Amino acid sequence: MIASLSGPVLSSGAGWAVVGVGGLGMRVELPSGRVSQASVGDVVTVHTSLVVREDSLTLFGFQTSDELEVFGHLIGVTGVGPRSALGVLSTLTPAEVARAVAAEDEKVFRKVSGIGPKTAKLIVISLAGKLQAASYADETVAPVGGAASHADAVRDGLMGLGWNEQAAAGAVEDALAAGAPTDNAGLLRASLALLQAARGGGR
Repeated sequence: MIASLSGPVLSSGAGWAVVGVGGLGMRVELPSGRVSQASVGDVVTVHTSLVVREDSLTLFGFQTSDELEVFGHLIGVTGVGPRSALGVLSTLTPAEVARAVAAEDEKVFRKVSGIGPKTAKLIVISLAGKLQAASYADETVAPVGGAASHADAVRDGLMGLGWNEQAAAGAVEDALAAGAPTDNAGLLRASLALLQAARGGGR
């Protein structure tokens, strides 16, 4: 089971990205408008779910473990396939999904493309009691390219390249303190330069 991926974005489009991992390019289907906004060269980390069908293996990726958890609940609802579940999470945060279920507000789900009245009602009924809104971050997930996530994304990317967590985190902090660019690609280059300059104990 592929539980997560971390690496540079090799290419991306609306609702998907190809992430470089160990010399391979792994295509991941993503909530539209979030991770898919990352630019080529940005380092991303996504939590993943591998959906196996008779004629395909499809990897779905999420920026947070909360999204991954809600995705798992959604695809367990009769009539909700992985694409429809992805559509829900492209429109609603995990907290919004949980609140809609708790309030028995099926209209929220009917706004999602591909979700009709019957399926919306099934989502509310099937997920009743399974989601706790208070346990999910009550905020919109920022795109991976957002400033708040740069340091963590680059640190995780460096770890994916083989550096230990302490060395990776230290390099990112030092690079930021030295005035490195705040985009993922620029911060990654600056952090790598520091690690390579102090190669003796970093790897």
